[in-house]
Order: sequence, then structure tokens, then C-alpha cells
Amino acid sequence: MDVLACPVCKHFPLKLYVVKEKKKEAKKYEKPRCEVYCGFLDRYVKDIKEAPCPECYESKIIEGYLVCEKCKRWYPILDTVPELLPDRLRNIEEENEKAKKLGINNDGLFVKV
Repeated sequence: MDVLACPVCKHFPLKLYVVKEKKKEAKKYEKPRCEVYCGFLDRYVKDIKEAPCPECYESKIIEGYLVCEKCKRWYPILDTVPELLPDRLRNIEEENEKAKKLGINNDGLFVKV
């Protein structure tokens, strides 16, 4: 989340919506992982007094989506991989299927939040 921006309008940060996650054992972590933006708390690092790094390291996002709050495009996260494709590489039928799987209302390549 600390490095992801909208591939179309370049807006940063993207808003994370988690649909399915899995807890894992975090054996070792360096604090903090994020340098600019914490997607776990949805806040800039400079505004966080106590970062929840252990909780973040123990969370693995399996399914979800990212939303650009500027242009309202959404990008799916499926099988732990965010798909940040520009419009010209996206297929409406495939996007509708991904949206249905994630339980969101797809309006073309956009989602209303």
C-alpha cells in the first residue's frame, strides 16, 4: 500500500477494502514496514503514534479491492495479487465477474464508494 498509486490518474494513496484475509504467523518484522502510508490503518505514517506492525505482518489479504478516491476506479486483489491495470488492458466482462466474486457493484470500470 505504501507504493501503490492509481495507474490511470496517479493518485496516491489507494483505499483498501478487504474481502477475505488469512492470519499467518509473523516470525520477524522490522518496524515500521511502511514509510509514507499505512494501508492497515488507512493513514499517513506521520499521523500514527503507535503503528500496529505486528497485526499487519500477521494479516495476508487473499481477496479485496483497491479504490482510487480521485477517479473512482477500482482494482481487484485476487489470490493475494493486486491487479493494477490501466483501462485499455481491462476487459468489461472479466471485470464484472471479478466484481461479482468480490461482492461489489461494478459500474463499468468504476465502483461507487
